[in-house]
Amino acid sequence: MGVHSSSFLGFLIAAAVLLAAVSCNTTVLHLEKTPSASFERHVAQDRARHARLFDGVANFPVYGSADPDLYGIYYTKVKLGSPPQEFSVQIDTGSDLLWVNAKSCANCPRSSSFGIGLRFFDAAASSTAKAVPCPSKTCPDQCTENGQCSYTIKYEDRSVTYGVYMVDRIGLDFIRPDSTIGTSSAAIGFGVSTYQSGTLGDSALAVDGIFGLGRGPLSPISQLASRGVIPPVFSHCFKGEGLGGGTFVLGEISEPGMVYTPLVSAQPHYNLYLQSIAVNGELLPVDPAVFATSTGRGTFVDSGTTLAYLVEEAYEPFISAVTAVVSPSATTKIIGGQQCYLLSSSVSQVFPVVSLNFANNASLILKPADYLYEFVGDARGTWCLGFLKKPGLTILGDLALKNKIFVYDLFRQQIGWTTNYDCLKAAHVSVPKQRSSSSSSRDMLMLLMLLPQAIIILFLQLS
Repeated sequence: MGVHSSSFLGFLIAAAVLLAAVSCNTTVLHLEKTPSASFERHVAQDRARHARLFDGVANFPVYGSADPDLYGIYYTKVKLGSPPQEFSVQIDTGSDLLWVNAKSCANCPRSSSFGIGLRFFDAAASSTAKAVPCPSKTCPDQCTENGQCSYTIKYEDRSVTYGVYMVDRIGLDFIRPDSTIGTSSAAIGFGVSTYQSGTLGDSALAVDGIFGLGRGPLSPISQLASRGVIPPVFSHCFKGEGLGGGTFVLGEISEPGMVYTPLVSAQPHYNLYLQSIAVNGELLPVDPAVFATSTGRGTFVDSGTTLAYLVEEAYEPFISAVTAVVSPSATTKIIGGQQCYLLSSSVSQVFPVVSLNFANNASLILKPADYLYEFVGDARGTWCLGFLKKPGLTILGDLALKNKIFVYDLFRQQIGWTTNYDCLKAAHVSVPKQRSSSSSSRDMLMLLMLLPQAIIILFLQLS
């Protein structure tokens, strides 16, 4: 069957992006994953895890919340295959790969305490599913018995997901400039997990997979943006109260009061230049160098982390500053190794405002609800700091991200945000303009000339 030239190149580049990023080495993640229904489980998980341009932006529903005693994660639904199969996947800016559980998965959870009816990808039921072959120049050693390219991701708590790389269609619902909704699909590479171990197999934590939104070439953002399917920018706004929810779009949410700060270049994660921290306007006595990005160190945003983490050099000064402010009205206590406070009045009346000050004069303002969680136990009215100590790393997880618009602009290499936003109300979304056909044609020819012959052969095999 014939293929239109733009669709041909789009699929071809998708295969090229996928294969260029496949590594024969096992990937060890050091980020903070926290799919849990209790604070202790969240802490354990956090430690373990340290086509063509649409005339619109792709829109995804958001479920879950930052409350560690309720959900502790935000997730969305993606549709893969033809006909589409729908999956609930965690929204994770701290990793790259989109992966879902396979129908044949061993040790995968079969139920979830989140009330999600778990589903499993059936490649045989999709008319457009294609396995990436192996061995090849980009996947010479890590192959399945059937000759498919495979992946392994190990977490620091020794939990593992293993599976194969597939190419199939991802369904996209997109918002047009006139606010109407359209649907389409695009080819994408993703992982299909055939084996899991450790906490990934815990039903209390279970979703169908992870929607990795990192900066690497395997990320769905990188794959789709490189082919002009979506703009190189995405946004989210996570509701913090009640059952949560919110907004997640592959496009730019634009609202008054947005501030932007540059990304640290040449990093796989969304590292930022944190310069100082202030409590009630008073700067902490901390050397800014402790926040800088280097081997094993840095400050970054990770929606796959439930809580927030401060580099150890800043943690004690932060605790001391907050305690000094609240001590006249609260009784300090340690619960499970965490700094907590017992008080009878409202937290907003007692606790200070915290400001994280980034490059370009961009400050992230945290109200008490953005860095505290209520301890659910015998002592009602006990609030604990949601910032934990972390050697070398400062990580902004969902606790600090909720009730704010966050924009990840990969074209301008910056992240923007606005605070105190109702994430359930409609937001203004910037819609990119369609590229001219002449420009698209020139881009196609240039990219086609750059593609190695092996990738062209691969595309012919897949199609």
